Amino acid sequence: MAQTETTSRKTGKCLCGAVRFVSDKVPSTAGICHCEQCRRWTGLALMGVTIPTDTITWEGAEHIGRIQSSEWAERAWCTKCGTGLFYRVTADNEWSGGTEIPVGLFDDPNGFELKNEIFIDQKPDGFAFAGDGRKEMTRADCIKLFSQLDSE
Repeated sequence: MAQTETTSRKTGKCLCGAVRFVSDKVPSTAGICHCEQCRRWTGLALMGVTIPTDTITWEGAEHIGRIQSSEWAERAWCTKCGTGLFYRVTADNEWSGGTEIPVGLFDDPNGFELKNEIFIDQKPDGFAFAGDGRKEMTRADCIKLFSQLDSE
């Protein structure tokens, strides 16, 4: 029997509360990225949840700053407090349509199952996440899967 992902309604906000969000389609799964951009953006790794972009309602959108961080994606932050808000693929391809929101922004960050960890070979050696059963991918695995990364 195939495992299905459940979704629920969740809310969240930045550190100062100027930017808030709500979605009724938040999946129960999360992933971690250790690529250089995510490490520099978050200070360690991006642990996020991919939510369908069109299901997110933003309050305080005038406080959302954006940067095109690569040829295929953008990152956003609160212009008042600097909180990293999301990562989103902007290229028109099979990976677009989702917004990756850091788990720590949710008002209730509980209930997410860690399903994948990417760029695992770029993870600093001083820590590891507990648990088994998640898919791990190296930089080479990611480049093979996400062919657009080959231009890095």
